[in-house]
Amino acid sequence: MFDFTNKRVLVTGASRGIGRAIAQSFAESGARVAVHYRADDAAANATLGSLTGGGHITVKADIAATDGPQHIVDGALSGLGGLDIVVNNAGIYRSQAPATVSFEDWTDAWRETLAVNLTGPARICHLAAGHMIRSGGGRIVNISSRGAFRGEPESPAYGASKAGLNGLSQSLALALAPYNIFVGVVAPGFVETDMAAELLSGEQGTSIRAQSPLGRVASPAEVAHAALFLASEGAEFSTGAILDVNGASYLRS
Repeated sequence: MFDFTNKRVLVTGASRGIGRAIAQSFAESGARVAVHYRADDAAANATLGSLTGGGHITVKADIAATDGPQHIVDGALSGLGGLDIVVNNAGIYRSQAPATVSFEDWTDAWRETLAVNLTGPARICHLAAGHMIRSGGGRIVNISSRGAFRGEPESPAYGASKAGLNGLSQSLALALAPYNIFVGVVAPGFVETDMAAELLSGEQGTSIRAQSPLGRVASPAEVAHAALFLASEGAEFSTGAILDVNGASYLRS
């Protein structure tokens, strides 16, 4: 359905789950992919080995570190010879129920969550956009969450970081359109990933799946499909859009 032949794509947080599915989908569509990861060498190499075609690379760096985003973008540029598409997928979720968490843990959760989910992607967007402006354009897709809209009572920092990512993306869509750079957002609900496996297999699994009239949660491939659409030729007029991939479990208008 999509043709990304010879496109150079950076996917952050691509060692597993949604990020791995996005990397695989781009590779299947002809792209060369930079697989970013933070620490798990085995998982990153498994993703790399699963990619169709050749010319793919891995980039290891902590997106929350001071020099992390620069290292990630520089690694992708040098390894791929340029950068046409960036997908900011890396993210974390930390529980921090406001009524019970200590102030120290509350503060630490905000610091870490914002660094990974919002500040890090913002810095990558800036670095990537600078290159894209010089090279004539590009695509940026940020992976947000249903939690940006409905709230996250067990992790307010997560919900706030994803709401901030939505606002960042729409601001960039306005600012970068004159440079032929298009920015979109995918906002999934629950997805069948390692991160959600414990919840989905436990007592809450049935009620979580029942949130959607489809009676299930999304597959990583379904989130990847939405990301590829936003990055594709012909989707330019969808710049600034936030695509909900939550199986009608949360509706907004």
